[in-house]
Amino acid sequence: MTRAFKGLEGLCRLLILAAFLVLSGSVLLQVFARTFLSSAPVWTEELTRFCLIYIGALGAGLALRSGDMVNVDLLCERLPGRAPWVLRLICAVLTAGFAIALLSAAWRYTAIGSRQTAASLGVRMDFIHASMLILFITLALWALMRVFEMLTGRHDGRPVRSAEEI
Repeated sequence: MTRAFKGLEGLCRLLILAAFLVLSGSVLLQVFARTFLSSAPVWTEELTRFCLIYIGALGAGLALRSGDMVNVDLLCERLPGRAPWVLRLICAVLTAGFAIALLSAAWRYTAIGSRQTAASLGVRMDFIHASMLILFITLALWALMRVFEMLTGRHDGRPVRSAEEI
C-alpha cells in the first residue's frame, strides 16, 4: 500500500510540475506578446487560471500529507496524554468524510461541464471541472491513509516531512 501511495505522490508532483511549466510558459508568452507584439493572445489568461486550479487540486492531498495545510498544533500538541493523537485521528476522519461526501457533487459538477466550452480556449469544461474530482479523491485518499497508519500504529498522525525539509 505504501508503494502505491509513493507512486501517487510522485504522479501528483509530476503533474503539478507540468501544470506549473504550462502556467509559466503561458505567462511568459503573455508578457512577451504585450511587450513586443501589437496584440496578445487572450487564451493565455484562461490557461493560466486553469493551471492554477489544477495545481491546487493536485497539491491539496500532498499538503495534507506534508503538514503544509493549516493546523492548530499550538492547541493540540499542548494537551496531555493521548489527546493530541485522538484529535489528529478525528481530524483525519473528518477530512476523509467531507471529501468523500463531496465526491458526488464534484461528479455532477464535472458532468455539467461536458455541455460547456471554455470561452477562449475552446476546451470542454468537464476537463477543467474534473479538477474538483481530483481534489476530493486525493484528499480522501491521503486522509484515509493517515487514519489507516494511525490505527495500525505505523504512524502517529503528525505531518510527514520529506527528506529535503529535515
